[in-house]
Amino acid sequence: MKRTKQNRLSNHREKKVAKSAQNHENNQTAESGTEESVQLPRKKVRWESNSESVAAVVDTENGSSEDDASTSKVKGRVAGAYYDSVRCIVYVLEDTQEDVHFDLTNMLLEQCNADVVLTSSKADDPFISVLQKFSEASGGVFQIRPHKEFSPHRGRDRLLSLRFLSELTTEDTGQCLSSDSNAGAEPRNAYEFMQKRKQAAGDPTMKRWNAAIRLANYASVESSLCISCLGALLDYLARERAAGDLDDDAGVEGLNISGIEVLTIDQVMHINADALFSLQIFENESHASIHSDKTKEGLSLFGILDNTRTPLGRSLLRTWLMRPSLSIPVIAARHDAIECFLHPENLAPASTLQIHLKGVKNIPRILGLLQSGKASVSDWQGLVKFTYHTAMMRDALAELHGGDQVQVVRKLVASLDIASFKDTGNAVNETIDWEESTNNNRICVRPYIDEELDQRKHVYAGLDPVLCKVAEQICQKIPVDYTASLNVVYFPQLGFLICVPMQEEWRSEEGIKVLDGWSFQVILSMIDFVTERRLFSAHVYFKSEEMHDMDTHIGDLHPSIVDREIEIVQELLERILVCSEGMRHTCDVCAELDCLLAFAEASRAYNYCRPQMSEDPIIDIDQGRHPLQEQVVDIFVPNNAQLLAGIGFGDSAEPQTEADSLSVCSSIVLCTGANACGKSVYLKQVALIQYMAQVGNRSDFVPAVSATLGIVDKIFTRIQTRESVSKAQSAFMIDLNQVSLALRNCTAKSLILLDEFGKGTIPAGSTTVDSYLSIDGTGLFCGVIKHLLNRGSQCPKVLAATHFHEVFQKDMLDPHKFPITFLHMEVLFTSSKGNLDPGDVSMSGDSKSTNDERLEPTHVVAPGEKITYLYRVSPGLSRNSHAAQCAMMFGLPSRIAQRAQYVSKLLGDHELGQLLEEKMTAEEQENIKAAGIATYKFLAMDLTNDSPEKDIKSRLVEALGRAPHE
Repeated sequence: MKRTKQNRLSNHREKKVAKSAQNHENNQTAESGTEESVQLPRKKVRWESNSESVAAVVDTENGSSEDDASTSKVKGRVAGAYYDSVRCIVYVLEDTQEDVHFDLTNMLLEQCNADVVLTSSKADDPFISVLQKFSEASGGVFQIRPHKEFSPHRGRDRLLSLRFLSELTTEDTGQCLSSDSNAGAEPRNAYEFMQKRKQAAGDPTMKRWNAAIRLANYASVESSLCISCLGALLDYLARERAAGDLDDDAGVEGLNISGIEVLTIDQVMHINADALFSLQIFENESHASIHSDKTKEGLSLFGILDNTRTPLGRSLLRTWLMRPSLSIPVIAARHDAIECFLHPENLAPASTLQIHLKGVKNIPRILGLLQSGKASVSDWQGLVKFTYHTAMMRDALAELHGGDQVQVVRKLVASLDIASFKDTGNAVNETIDWEESTNNNRICVRPYIDEELDQRKHVYAGLDPVLCKVAEQICQKIPVDYTASLNVVYFPQLGFLICVPMQEEWRSEEGIKVLDGWSFQVILSMIDFVTERRLFSAHVYFKSEEMHDMDTHIGDLHPSIVDREIEIVQELLERILVCSEGMRHTCDVCAELDCLLAFAEASRAYNYCRPQMSEDPIIDIDQGRHPLQEQVVDIFVPNNAQLLAGIGFGDSAEPQTEADSLSVCSSIVLCTGANACGKSVYLKQVALIQYMAQVGNRSDFVPAVSATLGIVDKIFTRIQTRESVSKAQSAFMIDLNQVSLALRNCTAKSLILLDEFGKGTIPAGSTTVDSYLSIDGTGLFCGVIKHLLNRGSQCPKVLAATHFHEVFQKDMLDPHKFPITFLHMEVLFTSSKGNLDPGDVSMSGDSKSTNDERLEPTHVVAPGEKITYLYRVSPGLSRNSHAAQCAMMFGLPSRIAQRAQYVSKLLGDHELGQLLEEKMTAEEQENIKAAGIATYKFLAMDLTNDSPEKDIKSRLVEALGRAPHE
């Protein structure tokens, strides 16, 4: 009997625990199902037309299309397209990170003020509510379109059908339309018919190819969300056009659209994906394991600034980096906060704030889980920790020196309802039994909270002795073959059962023998699903009169306990939700404080300074540094930079002289120098300093001694080319798209970076030296620079680097006439004897040097000399890229580099004929020399005199150096 009791108790516990966990899962499933049914969207659709402007907006909270698998993986992004019927232009908002408050969406709607707003039927409910509220307030029309209209494949097809993209005009092709006398004649065969149709309508394949190539000139619409919005917008416009003209069946091709432009929000900087990639704002590195899809942040600006302690702070920081601010008051207010945190007296309070911020969990997410009934024990613990750490943060904020003058500190102090938060934390902590909840993997209530619950738990805990006593009583009334291993067990929702092992005679045809007064219930056996082996023999369960009595008097305890605990937790949740909005607002302010403290920590660690923001379109940087490059080198050489927008040709600004170009800032800075001397780093560091000063809706200190910066509304780059076999474009065509996009969308407040634009293009059939020097890329580079200068007061700030030295030899960009600041990167040469030669340094001269002194090279590299990069920017031009020395430094054999240097010298001196003499023998060279002398003598002869023929022959013999008889 003792062994029987032990078996019974062990089986009882296993089954009770297993069923308890199962019941908990069932409760969660039921609650989640209820929540999903409550959250079904109630979407109102209005179908009006005849509107002047239309906007299509979509987000990726739930995925925008079934055809696009990638959009469902990227959460919290928004894109849009807007059609202006007055200018007949489509404006495009590229995929951008959105926050939980939909700030970007509201700014977009207010700026466009569209008459019709379209979105996908798969958009998130809060996103739809924002669009619907705006439409109702503005008196516009809000339509929820089928999600299939927002397919990226469909959108791309609609885009490539636009006439202004697919059909090239005679101005674009540079060809004149020829008049064919047989144009009106009837085709005589199928071939002529197809040719005539091709001439009339154009080749569809060529049209599609032209559209795919030219599309990137107008906007970067490679992202799926952006293309989806464009497709839905064009479909709507085509339907409206067809409804107005029933005879029109041209579809999208017949739409009156003259262009596509990038839609920029007035309050934030526009920076596209190419610029973010080139400036290394974000850098995702793949996981070391090929079996993992996870990525990590590599060497990037986000990586060195991300000292945040909270998940909300990290998410907010990424959003800020995607959308730099254009508001000087907002930037100045955040600068004040960072400066306050950097004060020596505030180091300890700032460190304390970061410690307590680390304990602040994602409260909006936790509150959502609590409402849906899916919160785990750790989520409830996170809520309690939030109430504790916010109270401690209040004390740390009071210790900040000058904190009452900081906007974010005042906001956080005002949002901290310490009394309510403390009551919430105490209520949760006093209600939930943390140890029991962890063991049972569900929320359990402490004792002495509810008398009825305590009584049920007391009865449930005392079931073991009761079951033992009942088992003993039953054993006295039944046959002996049952009593050897009889158990009385309890299963939630099944009640009390008698458990007897399966006997061999019961496996026969006669079946299970049921005693009088018993009823058969179920047969159960435990099986290992890995080995598919039975762990224990099967057991048969019965109900008897005693079991029915226990079901009636004791009842189904476990479900009743769980149900009562759910009721108590629900009452607690209702108390918590009263102050949920205050908690969410406090978390938002904590995330902002977290980002600013991270900026302050980075500024302290990397010696950043506070920039001076100006209303003027100026960039004046003293001893600026590249924030990423200085992390990977032992010594970084800082450099200055000065630019002022609006200085170009025209009435706005007269061309400057060379002396003035050194003393006065220019809109365009052109940097030259040797290969690998740091030109690209210099261009990027200026853009990054400007970008960091306007980071997010907040701001950051910059890596420089001092900086005076105006507001930049857009940043365009032609630095790195992201090639792909999926693109129908070469590397040079991608470069052209980037420059074309910059020229079409830049303003006087924009910043453009051009790093070696035009390289890699030589005209077909170029064989002579003159044609070699007339490189297409050179002309394109000069054309872009002159075009920007011709904008006059609308000339943007431009930083360019080039190796096209012929543009200065042929006066294509004459330093005497062009308002351009010419800079170069200094290098130092070391001879084989150890002597130093400043090389290009003497070329630059100073501000008082003449033009000839600044432009004429003074150094010719001798064999055995080594080049040392100083990475220092100086005024003037460098006329040599020193490619041979760079090649030898990186492993190219010296004989090849010296040969290349020799050929380059002959090419520059127009003496390529010497290369032909290298393959001649000594005799052939003597013959050519003699022939040259004879030719010179012949050309020097005066044959105009009327001299006898014999005299002429003798003179020719003398010129040829032959004897008279020869």
